[in-house]
Amino acid sequence: MYNYVTAEEALSLVQSNQRIFFHGSACTPNYLISELAKQAHRLRDVEVVSITVQGEVEIAKPEYRDSFYINSLFVSAPVREAVNSDRGDFVPVFLSEIPILFKNNILPLDVAIIQVSPPDQHGYCSLGTSVDVARSAVDSAKYVIAQVNPKMPRTLGDSMLHVKRIDKMVWHETDLLTVDYAAKVSDDERTIGKYIAEMVEDKSTLQMGIGTIPDAVLSSLNNHKDLGVHTEMISDGIIDLVANDVVNNKYKGTHLNKTITAFCFGTKKLYDFIDNNPSFQFMDVTHVNNPSIIRRNKKLVAINSAIEVDLTGQVCADSIGTYQYSGIGGQMDFIRGAALSEGGKPIIALTSRTKKGIPRIVPYLKEGAGVVTTRGHIHYVVTEYGVAYLYGKNMRQRAKLLIDIAHPDDREMLDKFCFERFKSHAL
Repeated sequence: MYNYVTAEEALSLVQSNQRIFFHGSACTPNYLISELAKQAHRLRDVEVVSITVQGEVEIAKPEYRDSFYINSLFVSAPVREAVNSDRGDFVPVFLSEIPILFKNNILPLDVAIIQVSPPDQHGYCSLGTSVDVARSAVDSAKYVIAQVNPKMPRTLGDSMLHVKRIDKMVWHETDLLTVDYAAKVSDDERTIGKYIAEMVEDKSTLQMGIGTIPDAVLSSLNNHKDLGVHTEMISDGIIDLVANDVVNNKYKGTHLNKTITAFCFGTKKLYDFIDNNPSFQFMDVTHVNNPSIIRRNKKLVAINSAIEVDLTGQVCADSIGTYQYSGIGGQMDFIRGAALSEGGKPIIALTSRTKKGIPRIVPYLKEGAGVVTTRGHIHYVVTEYGVAYLYGKNMRQRAKLLIDIAHPDDREMLDKFCFERFKSHAL
């Protein structure tokens, strides 16, 4: 009934000097990416834009430097090395504003390469686990190439894409990329999760960023009641809460009775759970991450992480010094939205030290580090040693509160810097 073509034919739409988009997270079309690498000999200076691509992104390897340039909007592991070399770069931008880059021809797209579910009886495919910026990409690109995968869950919301809007379809069945955040949660992160769970009131609405700490929080919420979810990302931690009616979205300020998200990344259990599930709405990130919409949810608790926080409350969440590690993402969208929400709580959560023992509460950010959340936006910082409430506090007060939740072996060092800067001790 539908005209499926070979990857070679579909990818013939990609030409030198074009800008192309790759679907991200579990939707990363790795089969088509690998097939595109086979055509590298005929291509030069193809710019690739994407967020959070996962798996084996073949074209990011050094041998394809003349053919592909990685211009990442949110850096993930497969492209991190390329972005920090002469083969790529990073665009600092709020996640909520990436669609503007496409729609307003700031980053006009020639081709969008995506992964979708098979067409339904009405001819609609689904963007599956990642609607986020893919919605605007397919709406803006001159051509759309789709890897059609029967294992892609059919999600509802802004994810529908009619086959008539797809220029080339390639059938390729493959397991989706997965991640098990719960299996990676450390004891310190579980402690952080319990601290944050104590801050969450019944009838609150939750936003969770990427990583293990959000799952640690969700696992500590089983005795709460009537929670809502309005978030850019969900993972497996939400399954039991929805199944047990802890999350029922009854008291949200927007989208009552619906869990709102832009994308998900987790295990097959999560993908099966969201498949054709009408209680989940996967929406364009311009809507999900719009602070004016976020703020309409009372008691909005935003939980995001960081790489390091300095003694004045500046948050670096995207780089290690000058090394670009991730991106701005939606942290500021939700930190601001939660701050404006009635009873909202914007939270930055991080372990006091890295797994290698490097302090994360620091006197000052590393040289070249990016400030994602400013000290004017910060409210709560949580480590395994407690909660620091910084809003309305002066610089000396902030330093003392942050030293109190730093690793005990780092406090003397931090106090020394506190005295040098503020002429007073914190300890």
